[in-house]
Amino acid sequence: MLKVPKSPVREKETQEATELLSDEDDNEIEEEEEKETKKALELVVVEEGKGDDNSECEEDRPAWGNKLQYILAQVGFSVGLGNIWRFPYMCQKNGGGAYLLPYFLLLLIVGIPLFFLELAIGQHIRRGSIGVWTYINPWLSGLGYACCVICFFVGLYYNVIIGWSIFYLFQSFQFPLPWSQCPQVSNGSSTIIEVQECVQSSPTIYFWFRETLDISDSISDGGGLNWKMVLCLLAAWVIVGLAMIKGIQSSGKVMYFSSLFPYVVLFCFFVKGILLEGAVDGLQYMFTPKLSIMLDPTVWREAATQVFFALGLGFGGVIAFSSYNSKDNDCHFDALLVSLINFFTSIFATLVVFCVMGFKANSLTERCVKENVERLLYLIEMGSLSHDLVPQHVNLSVASRTDYNLVYDVVKSVRDEDFDTLHLNPCLLEDELDKAMQGTGLAFIAFTEAMTQFPASPFWSVLFFLMLINLGLGSMFGTMEGIITPAVDTFKIRKEFFTVGMCTVAFLSGLLFVQHSGNYFVSMFDDYSATLPLIIVVILENIAIGWIYGANRFIDDIEEMIGKRPSKIYYYLWKYISPLTMTLLLVASVAQMCLSTPTYTAWNRTLAMEIDLPYPTWGLVVCGLLIIFAICPIPIVALLRALKIMGNEPGSGLVPLGYEPGIATQEPAHHRPSILRRNGYTLAEDDDGSEQTSPSVSRRIYRESESDAGSPSFEFAPNGLYGLGYSLAPEDDRAV
Repeated sequence: MLKVPKSPVREKETQEATELLSDEDDNEIEEEEEKETKKALELVVVEEGKGDDNSECEEDRPAWGNKLQYILAQVGFSVGLGNIWRFPYMCQKNGGGAYLLPYFLLLLIVGIPLFFLELAIGQHIRRGSIGVWTYINPWLSGLGYACCVICFFVGLYYNVIIGWSIFYLFQSFQFPLPWSQCPQVSNGSSTIIEVQECVQSSPTIYFWFRETLDISDSISDGGGLNWKMVLCLLAAWVIVGLAMIKGIQSSGKVMYFSSLFPYVVLFCFFVKGILLEGAVDGLQYMFTPKLSIMLDPTVWREAATQVFFALGLGFGGVIAFSSYNSKDNDCHFDALLVSLINFFTSIFATLVVFCVMGFKANSLTERCVKENVERLLYLIEMGSLSHDLVPQHVNLSVASRTDYNLVYDVVKSVRDEDFDTLHLNPCLLEDELDKAMQGTGLAFIAFTEAMTQFPASPFWSVLFFLMLINLGLGSMFGTMEGIITPAVDTFKIRKEFFTVGMCTVAFLSGLLFVQHSGNYFVSMFDDYSATLPLIIVVILENIAIGWIYGANRFIDDIEEMIGKRPSKIYYYLWKYISPLTMTLLLVASVAQMCLSTPTYTAWNRTLAMEIDLPYPTWGLVVCGLLIIFAICPIPIVALLRALKIMGNEPGSGLVPLGYEPGIATQEPAHHRPSILRRNGYTLAEDDDGSEQTSPSVSRRIYRESESDAGSPSFEFAPNGLYGLGYSLAPEDDRAV
């Protein structure tokens, strides 16, 4: 049972409450009401802070140990695997340095305002996503449930990636690295040969698809469970469960390592990478802007999508983390700080990736030159080419990349008609750098191949995969908090039991992703379970604050919390600019989905290469169901409330909550308030006017209308139905 401390009365608000009850309509009635108010009512305000001498006890809600823990938690949640393997890919694909301009502009007009919105609303209401959106408007409580469903879907496959990283981490403790060369097998006689699938591809590609995933040829071919990956997935969920079981008391301490360690590794890789041969070529490629690409609408759409997902908007994790803050925390500063840390982390990670990719491209180009020079010498020796085609100053036996390119151009110009029969490659550095890779391809193929060329390669491999594990865990903590916090707040269940049960169910559900076709389901869930549903959720969140709750009213709440008023620009961003931008992004995403045939990338064992395959009919149905299941809680909850099945009606089976600033009180649900309206303020009071002591709770609401003409909706206003505004209660009723 929550004990609410006795708190000093705010003189200004109490005076307003008294004045609105002392109107001159009927002197006798007004005198009686004034006496009642003076005797029984005071504005309940919970003063935050550990050193409050006037408080008998603190609110029974967990809190961050210190501000650094909280910032690291938000940074760990927002800075995830996407900053390492998706942002560099988007930068490479969409014009290098030219991509940074639309990304930064969209971060300012979409990312920071919406991130600030979620931080502020969580800190103000101090509940998870379900409680927050029910507080704003009970008809929108489905938004909170939708956030939980999306978090569950994302957590299922995200922890599989952590499992893959755990497998690679343990494989890194050997020299040479197991993906540095092709395995050898006997052909039935005494001859030892290399595996053909590996020879046709590369050692790193073979190790990823065959040794790690043991992947099937299509999504329809399940192939049974991959037991190595089952054990790694189990280890990943055990780590997450142990870190989350005590809530922020346990996960907050883990953040010191999981959030800071990736920066140490990135710095080490940057120092190592910048000294590698070819690193300058990679950085030059990154910062050479292709300005013509900026006019392509696709670039802006992909930049907006990246901003949207980089900050973790719509998952509920941001709201959950901020709900454990004190009410006077400067959430505006936090929003700017975390957003900029996220942006500069993406830039820094991109520098590291392009240094390593420049080195890898340089190594592959040198190997290509060596192989093709040998081919040229063979053709000259066989008489297929004249030695006169080789410039006199070029010595083919020690030819550089520049020398080979010169010979290649001469031969191609002279033998243009039958040039293809010579089987010579141009060996251009730009061609290797243009081979953009993202996601698992970047982490488990491109980076691992580059690290085989490093001195002391096992050391760098261990560092790299420890970094991936910590980045993944930071995001997983936020994702799981987006489920656990709203569930515990709403249904009042034990956090420890729910966490263990949630991790167990998620592990069993995640077995889908560790069968031999599991990688294809990871891609399916990544493409369809979160993208569109999250955009829809965030648009509705923006509309709920900007239009339903009221942007001005929300700004007033923030001013009351942090002691200073946010810039007026946030009013226009929340009310007009951000919703419009997100709606355009939604339309563009739906259009792209409808105009393109849904496909997935499959590994063909015979060809030893990736090919695009269309989803089978059942696969298309699953893709559609993922989107529907993610957003269906929004209309379903609204329908249940309309039918009075869900809400505060007797027999609903749900415990109604009355929200006060920083307080949640259980209340009876069978009251019908009488209404008193004065000068734009309303006081909702029970007909029975109970003055009983705790645990019976006074059911009165005091709030300001959005406008003088606007009438409050008493279906939503009274306590017992997530009250909007401040609750007034007799002093004796404050212990619940």
